[in-house]
Amino acid sequence: MRAIREAMGPMHERSAALPAVSPAVESLVRQMIAQVADKWTMLVLEALEEHGTLRFGEVGRTVGGISQKMLTKTLREMERDGLVTRIVHPVIPPHVDYTLTELGRELSAAFCGVWTWAETYYEQVSAARKAFRAREEG
Repeated sequence: MRAIREAMGPMHERSAALPAVSPAVESLVRQMIAQVADKWTMLVLEALEEHGTLRFGEVGRTVGGISQKMLTKTLREMERDGLVTRIVHPVIPPHVDYTLTELGRELSAAFCGVWTWAETYYEQVSAARKAFRAREEG
């Protein structure tokens, strides 16, 4: 993390004003990046951001292609980290709703920048990949 801040230097006006990072915060950053780098977490974040409160099955259908086991694991991890709220309604059959918390909405907004970056630089990344493949293939 420190290396990133130093590399940003004058490009980032807050870099000089930021205090030293505690090892606990650095550990949390690494854990959250690992979790959000998991495609299912990103897709669940997106589904809940776009559609609001969803039932378990609706989350699965909205995300698409995710097994019940992986959806359960992903939602539990997100609930553990305070990204979603799980509300169980005492009815038969069980009715469970999932909603992004404020933390989840903030994380979603932060990673919205990745989508914006991808839209902005899609052509450049595609061209770089094509050029790389051409070099590799000889």
